[in-house]
Amino acid sequence: MSLDGIASINQRIAAIQASIGSLTPTTTTSSGTAFAQALAVAVDGSSAAAGATTPGSAGTAAGAAAEATSTARNADGVPVALAGYGNGKIPADALHEVGSTGHRLWAPAADALESLIADAARDGVTIGITDSYRSYEAQVDVAARKGLYSQGGLAAVPGTSDHGWGMAVDLKLDDAAQSWMRANGGRYGFVEDTPREPWHWAYQG
Repeated sequence: MSLDGIASINQRIAAIQASIGSLTPTTTTSSGTAFAQALAVAVDGSSAAAGATTPGSAGTAAGAAAEATSTARNADGVPVALAGYGNGKIPADALHEVGSTGHRLWAPAADALESLIADAARDGVTIGITDSYRSYEAQVDVAARKGLYSQGGLAAVPGTSDHGWGMAVDLKLDDAAQSWMRANGGRYGFVEDTPREPWHWAYQG
């Protein structure tokens, strides 16, 4: 083959490559966004890694839904989907309602508690909710009224409570319900983790 023939082939290859390049999408697809979020969680447990959607930023509906229901937690045990907001600063639409109770929690905790309450009811046990997600300001109020736990009171230091991450619930329990929770709560991921507060149950998944 002559040098002219080789040059002609090379020119044709370059033209084809240029045509293909012009067809390549320049925007991120929803699946690409979702993949970036999943990759960020897998690599460093942070939704704020490059290419991932952070809380409050624009993103696809599919990516936002996947992030909201994710069970991923960071090294401190905080839900990755909520960590960017801050303890007690989570907007209502980033949390899930527990049935039709009006109480909201981190999505996996809300789903688990809804199942727990329904199963208890089938066993003839009634479990109510007196408190769930608590804003920072509400935690300040509780601390002022009830005192800090470390000083003999019943409130965590504002900004440190599991209520502020939507991962704790205060339940209305009679003796039968308390016994049922102690026997079954762990199957749904809930533990009685605070001495002197038998009504306080934290979701550990």
